[in-house]
Amino acid sequence: MDEELKNLIKVWVSAIISISYCYYLPPRIKSGVPRFLSVSPVLALFLVLPLFFSSLHLSLITAFFLTWLANFKLILFSFDKGPLIPIPTNLPRFFCFTCFPIKVQQNPKSQNHLPKLVFAIKVAIFGVLLHLYGYRQNLSPTVLLGLYFVHLYLEIEIILTFVKVLVFICLGCDLEPQFNKPYLATSLQDFWGRRWNLMVPAILRPAVYAPMRRVSERKMSSGWALFPGILAAFIVSGLVHELLFFYMIREMPTGEVTLFFVLHGVCTAVELAVKKKTTVTQRWRLSPAVSRLLTVGFVFVTGGWLFTPQLKRSGVMERFTYEAVLFVEFVKQKLFTLLAIKIVTS
Repeated sequence: MDEELKNLIKVWVSAIISISYCYYLPPRIKSGVPRFLSVSPVLALFLVLPLFFSSLHLSLITAFFLTWLANFKLILFSFDKGPLIPIPTNLPRFFCFTCFPIKVQQNPKSQNHLPKLVFAIKVAIFGVLLHLYGYRQNLSPTVLLGLYFVHLYLEIEIILTFVKVLVFICLGCDLEPQFNKPYLATSLQDFWGRRWNLMVPAILRPAVYAPMRRVSERKMSSGWALFPGILAAFIVSGLVHELLFFYMIREMPTGEVTLFFVLHGVCTAVELAVKKKTTVTQRWRLSPAVSRLLTVGFVFVTGGWLFTPQLKRSGVMERFTYEAVLFVEFVKQKLFTLLAIKIVTS
């Protein structure tokens, strides 16, 4: 644990220095390829930093904030696009805007307070999940897979909530919500575009979808050009997830994760094509309940088929949950220690 904390400090000090460089020097360089070349050493460094950890959680969190969010935002920044344009007014804001899913325009007075009850319920459910892992041998593979998906969703929500509070206190900025009740999605377009991991489509639209659509419009009509853009965005998302998996399992990619996203990209494109046929949608309109069941069921089944097998084969899922249990026990121990000290000294 102590060694990991030292690595954590080294990694994030390196990130602060690198992003400080990006704040002061590249903006003075012409946008486009020259500016991209000026930030490319930082992009390369952020690809390496998650490898400094042996902890799955620290490696994955660092990869999400630096390798995924920061790198894509800096690439867009090189071409005067994305959430870093216009450039934030000071270095702390630039750092937070680069690494975290933060709204560019804030009005802190209008922000809703954290729904404490909802957050408390999520934390309680997360605690129940960790307890259920002690009975893993008595659970069916399907139930266990469902627990893993819920665990991933809740853990990301909890981590980002703490980051949200910290950033809001320090800078008055608000984090973009990463999830919008994905279990209520009525279509794949709704699930991937408006409910699940919302920072990803927000970055992939200007970085991949829009350029690919403009190129495709030279060969086909504007209505059909959106389909190559959708497929390109899903393929890039798949490749990024392969990289995230590599940080966790340190094994060469198998292509299963990319295939998962290609499959969902094709299905989303077909779904949009069907929606364009108004007569079809009017004749075969499903109730919201059925649509939600089919959508979430399709994501669950295909996820179990293509997304999680590599993680299960490598034993990462067990290590991931074991680390979470250890961390919770560590926090409880520290809290009890602080409480005991307070009682003794009072």
